[in-house]
Amino acid sequence: MSVSHRNTPNLGAAMKQRRKALGLNLLQLAELSNVSRSMLSEIERGNANPTFTNLWNITQALGVSIDELAHSSSENPPPVIERQNAINTPRMRSKDKGCELIALNPVDTATEFEWYQLIIQPGSQLESEAHVRGTQEHLSVIEGQMRVELRAELGAEREEEVSATGTLGDTLRYPADIQHCIKNPGSITARAFLVVHKR
Repeated sequence: MSVSHRNTPNLGAAMKQRRKALGLNLLQLAELSNVSRSMLSEIERGNANPTFTNLWNITQALGVSIDELAHSSSENPPPVIERQNAINTPRMRSKDKGCELIALNPVDTATEFEWYQLIIQPGSQLESEAHVRGTQEHLSVIEGQMRVELRAELGAEREEEVSATGTLGDTLRYPADIQHCIKNPGSITARAFLVVHKR
């Protein structure tokens, strides 16, 4: 019977980590476990699934239980680099095509954080209604200049407007649970990183 498990490739990495911690090379582990050196190498690289007998012999030689090895494999997965091609990166444009938001965050973070590259043409603006209560935005300007305008209702038909302009290297942080607008008041294309933090 072979051990088929979603984390099996990580099991090999955990096995290798344990072997090295004990100061054993593959040949020494092969002698202790009665599993061939080539099979041990394939298991460690994630190219082969160990049989139950092999796994039992290996864990006995390493002085750990199968459960302990499986647990350490799930805690220490191998590093992974994900790549999202530009063609698959979501892009949203305003009706007048003057503003473009490029979504950079993975979907599973969207409930708490969203981050975008924001591109605004001269004279254009991105208007937003109030987000959920407690939301904040962080706008870091990397080219040109951007102006943030906030419009807060204070009750009894009173409103207050607040605005600030950021240029290259500046970051503007502001509440986004009120109506707000980001403008490009300059004469060149403006770019920024926009982080939306939902508290």
